[in-house]
Amino acid sequence: MTNKLLKIAIAAGGDSSENEISLKSAENILAHLDASLYDARIVEISRKGWFVRDIDGNAYPVNRHDFTWKPNGQVKNFDAVINSIHGTPGENGILPAYFELIGLPFTGCRSFSSSLTFSKFYCNQFLMQRGIRVSPSILLRKEQETDINSVMNQLGLPFFVKPNNGGSSCGTSRVDEPDEILPALLKAFGEDREVIIEKLLVGTEVTCGLFKTQTRKEVFPVTEIISKKEFFDYEAKYTPGMSDEITPARIPAETARSVQDLSSRIYDLLDCRGVVRMDYILVGDVPWFLEVNTVPGMSKHSIIPKQASITGLSLNELFGILLEDAMTR
Repeated sequence: MTNKLLKIAIAAGGDSSENEISLKSAENILAHLDASLYDARIVEISRKGWFVRDIDGNAYPVNRHDFTWKPNGQVKNFDAVINSIHGTPGENGILPAYFELIGLPFTGCRSFSSSLTFSKFYCNQFLMQRGIRVSPSILLRKEQETDINSVMNQLGLPFFVKPNNGGSSCGTSRVDEPDEILPALLKAFGEDREVIIEKLLVGTEVTCGLFKTQTRKEVFPVTEIISKKEFFDYEAKYTPGMSDEITPARIPAETARSVQDLSSRIYDLLDCRGVVRMDYILVGDVPWFLEVNTVPGMSKHSIIPKQASITGLSLNELFGILLEDAMTR
């Protein structure tokens, strides 16, 4: 008698500039899942539609009432979902809320945590009130007037201009001179109606992935990031050779432990679930929090698969742990 395969949907795509990266993450996850355990399929989700593709490339629409699909007239369901959508609607809480509503288990953070962490400004304000060091920042909205002189007086130059709700550094600029401010704002507002202006922190960029389940906690080794661009932008993140990602980071062991301990604390403060990645700037040996990625990249070039591999975890094992946790909560 053969064991029944778990039917797994890998949600991918989305409506942000990270759509292509999300699809690459999903393809890499699919390639590494054990076919003897999982009947996994990529489900492409965007405003254009929700579709399941079969091995021949045929697209079948998803019934949004219950997340089923109907190949050859036969209704098929999923047992659980791996959420690999970066940006909206996967990372900002919309899709997690949908899965919560229909009662379908999924990996990753719940809807409230996803919504909170996706807003860089409000996440930072929440953590700052709990003693976490974050860079001073200002939130701007597209429909409101912006007083550039007031921004410069509060933060000084240089600073970063970023879409408040976004990832992969899409729409992000470093501003060193006053005449760079307006182009940077226009670029950021092209991605989001909210923009965060954040004082530049000078130091070493590091990142730390981790997950916690009901039975296991794993904090990965810290990775040091050295961008060959002005900062760790989209090109540096996803173009081979444009950055060096060194794991474990070339920092004192005590500093690495402090980053790992802080990541574990922030994970709990934000009520995270599944695997996430925390980004920091080390100012001296002191970590300053930048942001949390609740749906971190899983492509072959991404940081989390490399960190997991160093700890002896394959992607198949990692998602096996996360799926079991999602389905038994």
